[in-house]
Amino acid sequence: MPVESGTSSAARQAKQKRKSHSLSIRRTNSTEQDRTAMQRDMLEGQDSKLPSAIRHNLLELFGQVEREFENLYIENVELRREIDTLNERLAAEGQTVDGGDLSRGPLKAKASHSTSQLSQKLKTTYKASTSKIVSSFKTTTSRAVCQLVKEYVGHRDGIWDVRVTRTQPIVLGTASADHTAMLWSIETGKCLLKYVGHAGSVNSIKFHPTEQVALTASGDQTAHIWRFMVQLPTPQPTADTSQVSVDDEIDFSDKDEADCDGDGSSECPTIRVPSTTLKSHQGVVIAADWLVGGKQVVTASWDRAANLYDVETSELVHSLTGHDQELTHCCTHPTQRLVVTSSRDTTFRLWDFRDPSIHSVNVFQGHTDTVTSAVFTVGDNVVSGSDDRTVKVWDLKNMRSPIATIRTDSAVNRISVSVSQRIIALPHDNRQVRLFDMAGVRLARLPRSNRQGHRRMVCCSAWSEDNPICNLFTCGFDRQAIGWNINIPALLQDK
Repeated sequence: MPVESGTSSAARQAKQKRKSHSLSIRRTNSTEQDRTAMQRDMLEGQDSKLPSAIRHNLLELFGQVEREFENLYIENVELRREIDTLNERLAAEGQTVDGGDLSRGPLKAKASHSTSQLSQKLKTTYKASTSKIVSSFKTTTSRAVCQLVKEYVGHRDGIWDVRVTRTQPIVLGTASADHTAMLWSIETGKCLLKYVGHAGSVNSIKFHPTEQVALTASGDQTAHIWRFMVQLPTPQPTADTSQVSVDDEIDFSDKDEADCDGDGSSECPTIRVPSTTLKSHQGVVIAADWLVGGKQVVTASWDRAANLYDVETSELVHSLTGHDQELTHCCTHPTQRLVVTSSRDTTFRLWDFRDPSIHSVNVFQGHTDTVTSAVFTVGDNVVSGSDDRTVKVWDLKNMRSPIATIRTDSAVNRISVSVSQRIIALPHDNRQVRLFDMAGVRLARLPRSNRQGHRRMVCCSAWSEDNPICNLFTCGFDRQAIGWNINIPALLQDK
């Protein structure tokens, strides 16, 4: 029975210390106004070329950071004291309980388990509190290295896919549920061309590796190939939308979207007829991509099949069957004749066309829910994302188990991997976009507030590392695409 008495005494002391901690926090808060006034007086007495409004804003920001770190520091000190006090008390009680020898019998195991359990719980709480400081650092870093540059507004429904051309002139392409695909000037945000040849939602857009040709997949059960010619407008100076105050970080998910009904596409030249139509699917064509060389394309459909076509003749070369449910995505290797298809059956499949006489297939079952996309990297890796809120990195030479697993708090949509630094951009259902390296280490979260960022589900991401203005693009069901500037050297340095 003395064990229970000692434990309750320790609990009372811990409760008293938490009360003392809360009182110290209140005392700290009561002096915040005086301290802020003193700092403002000191700042006003210094010579500075900054406008007073900016200086005042900086003072407010630094004051909030200081208060947050002070509160976390006090909390961490109190938690550390609780850990040490309870460890000492439990150790002492363990040696004198009923005057017995704890080296024998079940009492030793019970006391040892109780000590270990309480100590581990306190240590976990301490680590969770400490992680708040790390999160504060990461938020500040993300704002510094990830900046919103341009918004592309003009679609009248959600945007499923976004891509950048591989040849000059470099333009942005979007595929939307409003039955259109659009080409945009990256610098000005102006719509350059609109494709209206589909009779259903345009679910994906991919550009030919060497020509000004686009490939789109649609809910009308077809894929279209169409040629385009665009003339880039003279770029205009862009306003800096990256400067956002702390107050703007509030999440207004119900913000009115009337400002998204932009007029950016009202005067676009229009293409109405494709040069080639690929039809043999019996369901929605959800994605399409060019094989290396651009002479063949692969399509993925809700009819559970992927089809390989010859571009010149429009003939079906192979029908890739085997998935048990609807396909969600397809992707081709940048340098080899490899195709990976994703499905709602929780698997993705690797199809090998390098040997004309043998078309092998490998099935991978690393997820527990719909695989929303699987993409190749420049090396020998495949990265898969899923509705099970995970992203997995695989080695093509050994695909039995992933070499890295990223666990998130929301379903992951169409991911992309940068070519040079191999940074994974994760678009989420919860409107966030996060950046990870191939080892699964989180690098940043793109800033999102009531004034910038996506306000609905983010459907897709696409890298364009050679572009000096925007090197990452995202799109979503708020009917806009966004161009971001990611300072990759700073991002990797902070890692």
